[in-house]
Amino acid sequence: MPRLPLSDFLQSPVDAPILDARAPVEYAQGHIPGAVSFPLFSDEERARIGTTYKQVSQEKAVLVGLDFFGPKMSRMVKQAQKIAPNKEVRLHCWRGGMRSGAVQWLLELAGFRVHLLDKGYKDYRRWALAEFAQPRPLLVLGGLTGSGKTDVLQELARQQQPVLDLEGLANHKGSSFGAIGLPPQPTPEQFENDLAFVLSQLPADAVPWVEDESLTIGSIGIPKPFFEQMRHVPLVVLDIPQPVRIRKLASEYGREDPEQLAEAIRRISKRLGGLATKEALAAIEIGDMEKMVAIALSYYDKTYSYGLAEKKNVRVVRVPSDTCDAVENASRVLAVAQQEGLRQLATQSVRGPLQPDTTPKEAPDNAAWSQ
Repeated sequence: MPRLPLSDFLQSPVDAPILDARAPVEYAQGHIPGAVSFPLFSDEERARIGTTYKQVSQEKAVLVGLDFFGPKMSRMVKQAQKIAPNKEVRLHCWRGGMRSGAVQWLLELAGFRVHLLDKGYKDYRRWALAEFAQPRPLLVLGGLTGSGKTDVLQELARQQQPVLDLEGLANHKGSSFGAIGLPPQPTPEQFENDLAFVLSQLPADAVPWVEDESLTIGSIGIPKPFFEQMRHVPLVVLDIPQPVRIRKLASEYGREDPEQLAEAIRRISKRLGGLATKEALAAIEIGDMEKMVAIALSYYDKTYSYGLAEKKNVRVVRVPSDTCDAVENASRVLAVAQQEGLRQLATQSVRGPLQPDTTPKEAPDNAAWSQ
């Protein structure tokens, strides 16, 4: 079968699963969204092949790879049949070398139709990094901690508004408390892969909403070219009174593990100060969530307010509300965006393309089987 360029590989055939023939450790580091791990070699086997290549010769490394490949051929075909009952797959390895070539040969021998990605996962990484520098109009939704920004974004999405959920992709809500109740964060590489794919799926004329974030969400960094664009487009700030935000957060965190809450307080203890930290921990111990939240907000409100004063966005519009009701606030946000012509302003504020670093960060070993 001919090799497909990345654009064709991602778009069709959509019902053909993507098989990633790289080693499990490579897949875990980052993979094409939706791809299934289908390793030709285990991590240990790949390491041994690489060592043989470096210490003996390429020819010997190829023979070692064949020794590993032979006994598992039948099992791989059976596995592929379970993954793709219609016997059509998309396939790639690191850069379209011997690993995907061997798996392609095997699956075609077993009657599969195989669509091979030209230049492999390396080309996806290059494309993903370049995607962040594409100039695109955005609308940023901000507000002090507890304003319900994520809830409003979800409501906007329900109303068919284009939305980029960065915190959803990062599995983190952004603060010291942000990981509580959520799955582990993806690797930075996987976050980039997922974000680039989501961006590529937006309609050409979309002006998506995105939550105001710092450069990092938990342990995940927002790609800098994309972050820079967020800093220059219109910013809509939900202005919710602190007592309303305290009640909302106290209700949410009251359902969480007290020890995790205490650990979150300890992480910001230097910023809170010794006395405030002691009071917050005591409040958690007796179940006084409103007091704990009020103490934490004394830090987060100052931090966000300072950052807001330093914003460089083309326009900052405040939306006052005395509730955290997502439906009500989404309605207010949309009304303000319409009145202020923010979509048009966002489109006008798009700058020329930034210069991305499109060099994938992974460094494969030099063995032919690792390609």
